[in-house]
Amino acid sequence: MEIRQRSLKYMVEREVLDEQKLEEVSQRKTYSDTHRPIRERIKGSIKCTVPRLKKTVVSFFPILYWLPKYSIWDYGMPDLISGISVGIMHLPQGMAYALLASLPPVIGLYTSLYPALIYIFFGTSRHISIGTFTVLSIMVGSVTERLAPDENFFKTNGTNVTEVDTDARDSYRIQVAAATTVLGGLIQVVLGLVKFGFVGTYLSEPLVRAYTTAAAAHAVVAQLKYMFGVSPTRFSGPLALIYTLMDVCSQLPHTHLPTLVVSVVSMVLLIAMKELNSFLNPKLPVPIPGELITITVATLISSYTGLNSSYQISVVGDIPSGLSSPQVPNVSLFGEVISDAFALAIVGYAISISLGKTFALKHGYKVDSNQELVALGLSNTVGGFFQCYSVCPSMSRSLIQETTGGKTQMAGVASALIVLVTILKLGPLFQDLPKAVLSSIVFVNLKGMFKQHSDVVPLWRSSKIDLVVWIFTWVSTLLLNMDLGLAASIIFALLTVIFRTQMPTYSVLGNIPGTELYLDIETHREAREIPGITIFRSSSTVYFANAELYLEALKEKSGLDISKMIIYKRRQEAKQKRREKRAERRAKRQAKREERRVQRAAKTQSGLMVFSVEEEVSHGGQWDGTCSDKEEQSWTKRENGTVFVIPTTPRTPEGQSRWEYLKGGDQDCTSLGWMSELQDGDTTTLGSSTEDTLSHDLERVSLGSLGKWTWDIHSIIIDLSTANFIDTVAIKTMKNIFKDFREIDVDVYIAGCQAPVVDQLEFGNFFSESVTKKHLFATVHDAVIYCLNHRGATSLPRYEPSAESCASTQF
Repeated sequence: MEIRQRSLKYMVEREVLDEQKLEEVSQRKTYSDTHRPIRERIKGSIKCTVPRLKKTVVSFFPILYWLPKYSIWDYGMPDLISGISVGIMHLPQGMAYALLASLPPVIGLYTSLYPALIYIFFGTSRHISIGTFTVLSIMVGSVTERLAPDENFFKTNGTNVTEVDTDARDSYRIQVAAATTVLGGLIQVVLGLVKFGFVGTYLSEPLVRAYTTAAAAHAVVAQLKYMFGVSPTRFSGPLALIYTLMDVCSQLPHTHLPTLVVSVVSMVLLIAMKELNSFLNPKLPVPIPGELITITVATLISSYTGLNSSYQISVVGDIPSGLSSPQVPNVSLFGEVISDAFALAIVGYAISISLGKTFALKHGYKVDSNQELVALGLSNTVGGFFQCYSVCPSMSRSLIQETTGGKTQMAGVASALIVLVTILKLGPLFQDLPKAVLSSIVFVNLKGMFKQHSDVVPLWRSSKIDLVVWIFTWVSTLLLNMDLGLAASIIFALLTVIFRTQMPTYSVLGNIPGTELYLDIETHREAREIPGITIFRSSSTVYFANAELYLEALKEKSGLDISKMIIYKRRQEAKQKRREKRAERRAKRQAKREERRVQRAAKTQSGLMVFSVEEEVSHGGQWDGTCSDKEEQSWTKRENGTVFVIPTTPRTPEGQSRWEYLKGGDQDCTSLGWMSELQDGDTTTLGSSTEDTLSHDLERVSLGSLGKWTWDIHSIIIDLSTANFIDTVAIKTMKNIFKDFREIDVDVYIAGCQAPVVDQLEFGNFFSESVTKKHLFATVHDAVIYCLNHRGATSLPRYEPSAESCASTQF
């Protein structure tokens, strides 16, 4: 049985609605009805009720929402398995990423403990794993090495050999990292409390991915000294990455071979473990802890073979057991690290909210962007007092927490317990761990970031603007370092937004026959322009940055050069007045001639000699007969047609007449003569032409020369449905549009205004006696129907001349 699906149709019959009628029909509320006074809003915001207090407390402490509903039977075991898996990953990553931050490895373990515990109470995401992260570790490392370089801590031993006082250097670097972390956390808390969570939206996905990709290059270069066993000079500022890489390459002949062997073997083992995990992933309940196995094996080998003493391979060194006591950060450092702290706050939040929303969308819950900013800020602030550095979620750990069955942040508690046990009891066991192994862990974990270079191909196909943002961010981060690169990237991304709103797409709309739909006539073959009406639309809102361009585009699309037409119209009106005065003088002279003729006739009867009119002329008389007074026509030329300006109504007693504008399109004729060669600057030439020349040339004009169609332009409809706001500069521009087009007898209407835009027009004193809400229509179709009823369609016939007539038409 064949079932045919009929196309759905609808039919609506209603009166044409302008804004005034629409407000009456819809009973629109006034602005005061929908917007309470500021005093009442402030009073309502500080009013305290029990339900409101409860809601505020729960929103600030999300743990109070989900913990009372926590089911041990449903969530306990999955969270425990997930937490153990993530905790095992925290150990090698914490120590490895601490090297990126130029801090002792134990600081990485602290950073994996305290912030994660704080986030459990304040965070709204159930699956992200807070702790060390590659990009933030590199950014912290750039600060610590800038403010505490090795050369500031040189000491001389008994044999006059200069060495670096690593204890003093590391102690000061910990202070710098803690001060930067606390300040960045406070910035995040303040931004979250003032509901500034939307700031993360300005970091688009191409920008973040390009930034992390370039950060991976910084991470690799930073780890080369541990992998090759060399000591390059520390560089800072723009091009620091290039200088460091050149210095490392210059020292490659002095590579410490035992260190390089440890690095290569560690990388091979780690890559093999990762490939094995990928192959057995469907069959394994939890992934194989390759990183933990690697550092365990490397520690045992180093301890029993004496890699440090026998082969001078650098090891982690002393790892104190137990927790550190809280310390107040060095406030005097705040002034030197404020820009770095702000960059850390923004980047950390952008990564956190993007990961949090990804998992929330997948599992069907909501992440509060402002609360996430507060939670991350408190994690950093409190962690800074315990010698931690800046944290954010890690993609790899978060994926493990989600794929191993984690349901809530109780998995974070389990992972924190693993880290806590390591700090309290197992930390000293890793003292003989080679640093080259930790560098290899960082290097292998960067594989995912380096794969992001493949973003270039899909971005090229989908959006050239996003591709430019990606490339600019990548290049600027590589060359200008992490902080300056981020600032330059954000500024450039914002400039692309401004550029796209300044240079929108302008289009003339046409009607799809048989519908009330109006689409761009350049992109839709069936769209038909309404005779006598130009419907203009911009793809973006109108505001101060593009208001002037909007006006120029309207002139170009309508084919009417307003300023030239006003000047020419006034000249033609002045010439019309002069012609009328000359006609009056001619009439008077004709009357006198008639009177003299009568007198001659009378004298003829008395026998006097009389000359005829022709004879009078031949004898030097000055006869000036009447001539037909033709209406003078003028035109301006536009790019896709010719627009004729014609006074079509008799002059009124006040000396005014209505002018119409004839637009010709699809010009196929090449024999337009002197008129087709008219340039933009030729209006003055036309205005100064003699009447005889102009009349003679105009006698050759044939409407058939206008091509396939011709009509009079009497109305312009501005579609503002894409505008979500309008500022004072744009309002003045709209006023000028109405005023200028009224000068040349073209009516202007606005269609599709949203309610806020209507309010802004009203508050901006846009409406007056000549421009009322009756000039605003609910839809474009309403405006078109009104224009056709008010001014009518074209009164001129359609012409479709043949090629022969086109080639031979005489003007």
